[in-house]
Amino acid sequence: MRDTTWRLGKVSASDRPQALAVIGEAVWWVTIVDATLVRYYPDAYEAALGKLPSAERRLTEGTFTGLRFVRNMMGYHADHGDFVEPLRDIDGGQDAPITVWTWKTLPKPAFDWLPPRGRTWEMSRYQAYQDWLAGHTIGEAFGRSAAFLLAAAEVTDR
Repeated sequence: MRDTTWRLGKVSASDRPQALAVIGEAVWWVTIVDATLVRYYPDAYEAALGKLPSAERRLTEGTFTGLRFVRNMMGYHADHGDFVEPLRDIDGGQDAPITVWTWKTLPKPAFDWLPPRGRTWEMSRYQAYQDWLAGHTIGEAFGRSAAFLLAAAEVTDR
């Protein structure tokens, strides 16, 4: 996860397919590490969340929930590029670094393929995406989530 999130700042934005692939890989790794910590180290995870001020805790939890929505949709029901808005450099000559690209606002999905309980579950993840990721930069989301996961992992080592 650390290597993948580090690569976000190193991949050339002009190589759009590679940039989108690295974003997708970062989504995968961050959500898998999050799920692993929640499942196998719930006390350490809660302790790390408990150290955050309440507003930052809501932001962190909302970010992870939104990233889970991206993970569940990306590649199956939507293309990587459907989630990300590349930005131009200040001079307008080329794409800005991918860490300043933003998450797009998305239309409400139908989730027709899911049973009613699954629709409710995924709709809550979609809403978290809209509330906590849409309009914010890629770098913000991964910086926040990776920093939290590294802090939570440190608690598991004690």
